This record gives sequence, structure tokens and C-alpha cells, in this order.
Amino acid sequence: MPNAPLPRSFRYLFASLLLALTVLAAPARADDISATGRGVVRIVTVAVVDDQVVGFGHGSGFAVAPNRIVTNAHVVDLAKRYPDNVVIGVVPSEGAKSYEGKVIAIDAARDLALIEFTGTRLPTVALYTGPVDEGAPVTALGYPGNVDLATARSAVDYIHPLSPIRSEGVFSGRRTMSGVDVLLHTANIARGNSGGPLLDPCGRVIGVNSSFAKGEEGDASFGFAIADSELATFLRNAKQEYPAVGTPCTSILDRVKQDSEADARASAAAEAAKRDAAATAAAARAQALDNARIAAERNRENIMALAAVLLVAGALAIGGGGLLEVRRQRREAIWAASAGGVLMVAAAVTFFLRPSGEVTLPPETAPTQAPAVSSTAALGKMVCTVVPDRSRVVSSSTEDLTIDWGTAGCMNGRTQYAENGSKWDRILVPTEDQTVSVLQFDPATRTYSNQRYFLTAAQMEALRNIRTQVTIKTCTPDEAGRANLATQQSAIRTLLPPYPNEKIVYSCKSAG
Repeated sequence: MPNAPLPRSFRYLFASLLLALTVLAAPARADDISATGRGVVRIVTVAVVDDQVVGFGHGSGFAVAPNRIVTNAHVVDLAKRYPDNVVIGVVPSEGAKSYEGKVIAIDAARDLALIEFTGTRLPTVALYTGPVDEGAPVTALGYPGNVDLATARSAVDYIHPLSPIRSEGVFSGRRTMSGVDVLLHTANIARGNSGGPLLDPCGRVIGVNSSFAKGEEGDASFGFAIADSELATFLRNAKQEYPAVGTPCTSILDRVKQDSEADARASAAAEAAKRDAAATAAAARAQALDNARIAAERNRENIMALAAVLLVAGALAIGGGGLLEVRRQRREAIWAASAGGVLMVAAAVTFFLRPSGEVTLPPETAPTQAPAVSSTAALGKMVCTVVPDRSRVVSSSTEDLTIDWGTAGCMNGRTQYAENGSKWDRILVPTEDQTVSVLQFDPATRTYSNQRYFLTAAQMEALRNIRTQVTIKTCTPDEAGRANLATQQSAIRTLLPPYPNEKIVYSCKSAG
């Protein structure tokens, strides 16, 4: 019998089920795996021919873009068998709705498929491209069918948003199955986990769970995941961009501690540099004072010698005048005596007006004093490079940044930062994405950092409500406005988890 078009009544029923659910998903734990879990979905496929359900299946998937999902090809096999009579449901891990999707790329050999949907934006999951050591811990996320069989009360429960189930194990090595590279691991998976991600401890994808080997008579069970290399090739062939990170996974607690220590060292170095500069300036000033004293003493001695010379010359002139008077050369005697008198007076004046020898230097100028670290002066354009030893990268790019630090905390000519002690902060709460960024710049050390928090939908909603109170939209010289911004950002901080999921630290240098 040829495939009949999917009945309008069924489409309406399915759409109603997708849109009518209002129960929120259970909150996930605040860790990297749970953060990744918010980008994991359940995939439900239903095929109907002549008002009869002829096929039903479900699996797992994860977002490589806000509206693109990776899953196994066999999860959406019904779409190939009944191309005009199947509905593919994308069920997020949280929220109140599910969405209809369509297959836009498929690779049966690699057992991978790409689904597109509309209606919401999901947090994307990063692919880890670095090496994975055998014995390293791994986590599988997905929707195993045995859990659904035990807990589902009806078919509606399959499109009820719920957080994915996690199971943990270790990476056991790479193998090849039918010409495809796969990862062997011990995390427990079952039917329904197909298409879900296999993760490293930072919540980054290292493979796509595809099948499992069930142990018998005491044998261990193993799971198989399509390798990261195969996934990357599939996405490139599908012309789908995806986030990828090759930085090894590190502990956020270790990174925060290391970064705090490095920040303290940088501040201490800056203070030491100021002290050294002040000491150098003081030494130069003391040397200048000594040199000035020596020069003043020499000048005083020279002036006194000149006064003595004038005195002697005056005495000789008067004596010569007396001699001329004896010889009855009266006119010449008067001129000689007058010149002698003038010289004597000049000697006296020179002696009494001689320099004291005391020296006073002008007051120290502002450049020799330590500038305030919270200076509002502009620093201009700078190129900022990631400091790996102080950063924990989960999904972000590590390419250099170019920033333009303007007057009074104005970043790039448009974003106003608020004073936070000796540093400047700005907290960004986006309208759609579920990531909050706490940006900070330290003018004294020229250190720029971005702390990123991967949050739940409920957390984001609360933060967006606070964000509406922020009135500063552009840069402003108004100190009161910046103080108000700092107060509002403090309120946002109180709702953030104790530690970020990601912290990227940059060292900045002048672009000129």
C-alpha cells in the first residue's frame, strides 16, 4: 500500500501535545555535565499511515547550534522509511514545550544525522578535539529506554521535557567498526541513549553514543560511541559550523586559586615597580641635590674670590691715587681714588650679596608619584592574548581579542563598565542565550577576564528581570550612573553560582 499523507487530525494532536505541556523540567545540578545537559534533547519519531501508528521510536541528541541537533542516523530511520508520514519531535531537557524538526543531513555509514528545528534556541555543546587517555573518566547523557519503561505512564511522557540521565564510566580505547572509528567505554547506556553525547569531565563531546555490547555470564558490558573525528567530518560535510576546543580539562577550583595567586603576584609586581620607580626617582633627586650643593659652593667661593680681587684692585687704585697726589698730578689722583672707591664699594656689595650655598629643589611632580590604579584615563587599543595557565576553557574561542579602553571605563566606545575597587566590571545577561558573562578589566596590570556561567532557564529569567533595572545602555561620564550600575550588578552577582563554568584570562598590550 502506498504511503498516505499524514492525517491533519494526527498532526494537530501531535502539535497540541508539543505545545500544551507546562510542567518545567527538573533542575539540573550546577556542574559542567548538567550545563551540557541543557543542550541535550530527546528525539521522538512517530509514523502514521491510514490513521494507524506504524512506527514509533525515540533516542537522544545534542545541540551543535542553537537550532541544530546531532543524533544517530538509526534514531530517525522512520523518516527514511516513511518520508511523508513521520513527525520528528525535539524535546528539550527543560522548559514547557517541544518542537517539530526535520532531517537536513544524514550519513548512514557513520550513523549520524543532523536535525533542524525552530521555536527556541538551545545551549550549544562543544566538541573536544584533544587527546583522551585510556582510563579517563567519561559520562554518557541521554534518555535510556529502560528508565522510560519504568517511569512513563503514557506516550505523552515521551514529549515531556526532562533532564537527561547520566551514567559514568571510563574510556577504554579506540576501535574500528565497519570502517568507522568508535570509542569504547564503560558508561552504562541502553536503547534510547543512541545519539546522545559521550562527555569528558568538562562536559565536552568526545563521541556520539551509538550501540552497546551486553555482557553475558559475568562478562563486562561496553558502550560504543562514534568518535569525535567522525563527528567532525560529518559536520564539515554538512557545512555545519560547530564549537570545538582542544584545551585539556582542568578544575575550575584549581584555576580560580591559580588565577587569584597570579592576580596577587601581578598586583604585587605592579606595586613593586611603583616602589622601584619611586626609589629611583628619590635617588636621582638626592644625587641632583648633592650636585646642586657642590655647584652652589663652588659658585659661592668664586663670588668671594671676585670680591677679594675687587677689594685688592680698589686698594691699589686708592694707593695709586695717593702717589699721584704726592707727585702733584691732582686730576689723575682724583680719577684713581674715585675708581678705587668704586672698586671697594663693588667688593663690599659682591661680598655681602654672595650666595648662601643652600640649595632647594622644586617639589616633586605628579609623574614621580604612584598613580591611582582605578584611574579613569583611556589606555587606547590593546591586543589581549589568552593566558593558558590562568584560564579554564570549556567551549569558547581562545583567539586574541582587540579592545579599546576609553575614558572612565568605556569599552570599545559603547559598553560602560562600573568601578569595582581598583578594577572595572560589566555583567552581560543576554536575551536568548543561557550564558552570563562577568567581564573585568584591571588597568594597573592590563588584565582582562571573562567568567562565563552556564545557567538554567529559570536562573536566566530571574537575572533578566534584574537586568531590566539597568538604565545605562552606552558609555557615560556620570559617576552617579556608574555607581548605580555597580549596585545593580551586585544584585546580579548574588544570584550567580559560587564558581563559573569557564574563566578566560587575557594579558593585554598596547596595539601600537
